[in-house]
Amino acid sequence: MTPIPAAVFGRLARTRPAPAATAALKAGLHARRLLLLKSLLVRLDRQPAPVDPAVRERFARHWRLLEHAELRDPAEVRAVVDYPLTGAWLAESLTAPAGPLLDRHLAHFGSIAVTAALRAGCDLRLTLDAPGGRLPLPGLGSLRCPAHRATLHARGRCVRITGGGRTFALLRRGTGGRAGLLGGGPGWSGLRTLPGTTAVLDDLHPYRVPPRIPGSSAPPVAERDGVSHDFWAHLWRRSLELIDTTDPGRAAEILAVQRVVVPLAPAAPRRGEDQPASATLRAAPGGLLASPPAGPHEFAEVLVHETHHTKLAALHERVPLYRPGGEDLHPVGWRPDPRPVSGVLQGAYAHLALTDLWRRAATGAGSPPAWRRRAAHQFELHRGHVAEALSVLLESDELTVEGREFAGEMREHHASLGATQRICG
Repeated sequence: MTPIPAAVFGRLARTRPAPAATAALKAGLHARRLLLLKSLLVRLDRQPAPVDPAVRERFARHWRLLEHAELRDPAEVRAVVDYPLTGAWLAESLTAPAGPLLDRHLAHFGSIAVTAALRAGCDLRLTLDAPGGRLPLPGLGSLRCPAHRATLHARGRCVRITGGGRTFALLRRGTGGRAGLLGGGPGWSGLRTLPGTTAVLDDLHPYRVPPRIPGSSAPPVAERDGVSHDFWAHLWRRSLELIDTTDPGRAAEILAVQRVVVPLAPAAPRRGEDQPASATLRAAPGGLLASPPAGPHEFAEVLVHETHHTKLAALHERVPLYRPGGEDLHPVGWRPDPRPVSGVLQGAYAHLALTDLWRRAATGAGSPPAWRRRAAHQFELHRGHVAEALSVLLESDELTVEGREFAGEMREHHASLGATQRICG
């Protein structure tokens, strides 16, 4: 893989959008996704005893289907392989112990391969298991299958899904991949796109959140019946309009990076905070998890915050910025609990990007008054928090050489944000 040019590396450290940086990170994410897929294949090849032969043969058939689809349309297959939640599935599959749990994870690979083949325009006839009575087609939708099995017949533009002697769904596909796949039938639920983009609101994927940890305070995933597409579509549109008014390059970057919004159940607000719960899974960059925010101002900040978690996670995979295994914990201004160096870096990076955004919003003539006032308050509140975190990072011996260079560039950009007159609300 080609190294990241110094100018692009510096631009990333300063949190400023750059199409070259986005392209480099996407290329790195794709290369890593292929590496992890091949790692899963190697795991099955090198551990023949614990894996049922029928499971291995089924996985091999689905792998051949994926290869066939890639020969027909590499771009459509890449879109499925790089779908953020495919990474979440891979993470679970690579760490699951051999046995029934791994077998269930491996069964999902059939859905990935079939989706890629459908998007690539392949003709096929294939029967898949549908654990839990649901057959997911990643990035497209999900089909209710009471018989827990379904057969897909695809020929030309028609896709028929049947099981138990009945037809569950009729789908029509065109030349536009996901945009040309239309669903019909009582059991079919298609994913819904967000305005002005190909990003989707994914409230169906079985791997959209990791297994809940006992005692965790994180809100659970929201189910389709409780998710209003109109609500999220309005927030997405208005939030991006705010960001575009403030910083058009940053709005374009979000549209290029974020492919999925996963709705969470409403979170109980913490004292002194109005931000919704949000997260980016390290295994699923480009996928944003969020509970319903209060409004566009808050969601605009979530979009910038989580986009920078994705950027830093993708960069760290290509250029390690800190050494693994660090145990020291450090207090940070934006959370009540102390964080390891990796968490300090992630938080400082996301808040530096927000500080940059808030300064532009607070001083920009085109910013709506309420957005300008909020931005001025947030800038003053968090600028000091970022400075303290950068001091921790630059004094730490857990950063790599590249990590120290990155943190130094972050500090220079932070200093430039505070170099002019104090922002007034």
